[in-house]
Amino acid sequence: MNRKRISFAGFAWSILALFPMSGSVRAADLVSEYFSGLDSFQAQFTQVVVDSNGQQLQDSAGEVWMQRPGRFRWDYHTPYRQLIVADGESIWTYDADLEQATVKAVDEALSSTPAMLLSGFRPLSEVMTWQQLDEKNGSTLYRLDPKQADSAVEQVQIAFDGKQLSSIDVRDGFGNQTRIRFSGVKRNQPIDPERFRLKLPPGTDIIGDVP
Repeated sequence: MNRKRISFAGFAWSILALFPMSGSVRAADLVSEYFSGLDSFQAQFTQVVVDSNGQQLQDSAGEVWMQRPGRFRWDYHTPYRQLIVADGESIWTYDADLEQATVKAVDEALSSTPAMLLSGFRPLSEVMTWQQLDEKNGSTLYRLDPKQADSAVEQVQIAFDGKQLSSIDVRDGFGNQTRIRFSGVKRNQPIDPERFRLKLPPGTDIIGDVP
C-alpha cells in the first residue's frame, strides 16, 4: 500500500466530527444526532494502519480541521509531511517530499465513502446503516456499514468517550485497518477559511485538472 492510499484512508474516515449529546437522546439515535449536529471540528490525531496479518504499515500523527459543508484539512506531520485539503469543490493532496500535488473533484474522490457523510454532502441514512455495540473501557461503540459496495470502506467502528467522539476504526475491502484516535477536540468553533485553501510552492508538479 503506498503512502497516499494510507493517508487518504485516514482523511476519508477520520475522518471527523463531533458534538455534545443531550442525555435525553436514545442510544438508537445517537449516531444520527451526532452527524446532524456537526458544524465544525478541530483536533489532534494519531493514525495507525495495519494489514490483514496485523503487520503495521504506518504510524502517523497530525491535526485535522473540518467545516461543513465539504471543507476539511488533514495535516500529517509525521512520518512525512502531507496535506489533504478540500475546499468544497475539489480535493487536493500535497506531498512535500515529492513536491507533487493531485487534485480531484469532490464527488469523484469521495463517492459514497464516510468522507462524503462526514463532510455533510449527503444525509447519513442515505449512505450508511449503523448499530450500537457493547461498551468497552468506558466508551460507547457503534458499527457503521456502507450501503453501497466500496473497496475503500468495508466497515467502520466509532467510539464516543462520554459526549465526545474519541476514535474511528476503518476496515477496507483488502483487510487493512486504519485506527484513528483524537485528542484536544474542539467542536463548532470558528475556523479561519484560509485553512481550506491550499497554497502550493512554486514549481509543484500538479496531477489532475486544476479547477
